Amino acid sequence: MVPGAFVLEIAGAAQSHVDLAHPEQIFYEYLRRIGNLLDVFRPAAEPVRALHLGAGALTLVRYLAVRRPGSEQTAVELERELLDFVLNSLPLPPGTRLRNIIGDARWSLPEAARTGPFDAIVLDIFSGPQAPEHIASVDFYTEAARLLTPDGVLIVNVGDEAALTLVRSQCAALRSVLPATVLWAESGMFSGRYPGNMILAGVKAHAWPPDWTEQLLALGPHPSRLLSGLELDEFSR
Repeated sequence: MVPGAFVLEIAGAAQSHVDLAHPEQIFYEYLRRIGNLLDVFRPAAEPVRALHLGAGALTLVRYLAVRRPGSEQTAVELERELLDFVLNSLPLPPGTRLRNIIGDARWSLPEAARTGPFDAIVLDIFSGPQAPEHIASVDFYTEAARLLTPDGVLIVNVGDEAALTLVRSQCAALRSVLPATVLWAESGMFSGRYPGNMILAGVKAHAWPPDWTEQLLALGPHPSRLLSGLELDEFSR
């Protein structure tokens, strides 16, 4: 164990990792991918407005606070006790600008909208068949997309079982709202033989920037694939 680093476990399952001395260090692969996307989608160090739906140990809040100082962030968490525990046990980096909302990710969107529009919205709630139906829906993505800036990005971590049924359904749902959507993950995940996490990201602009793809594939973690356009059509069928 690295001194000053902590793992948040919920019901015996590791959920988040935090390095208090180095918040820019992200241990879990799927969070590292989201962090890399949050690095490339705006010029380096430029402050952004971000909405986090599902707070966990606030790993990405900490990341943005040090990588993009001055960022205005809002976190929505269903469990007050979890958020209180995290804030009391794992202090945020100095200068973090964070507003917390206790509530359901979808029903809290009107309250969250008061601090928007957002350059980035990160949804980290889904876990296979347990995905809440009122969030895993076109209506939810439609409501969330309204809170984005004209060139904002909606990022979704989808934890799924080997068949990737949830990934495919959420890919279709997000693309119906934000057609410029990509799917990014460890290369082996696309075989449909393993459970794991895959990252969906959709931009409100008309097209996904090709240079983002190049940068993300270079940044890793490796090996990885990023599907868009016709490749994503084939995968989603």
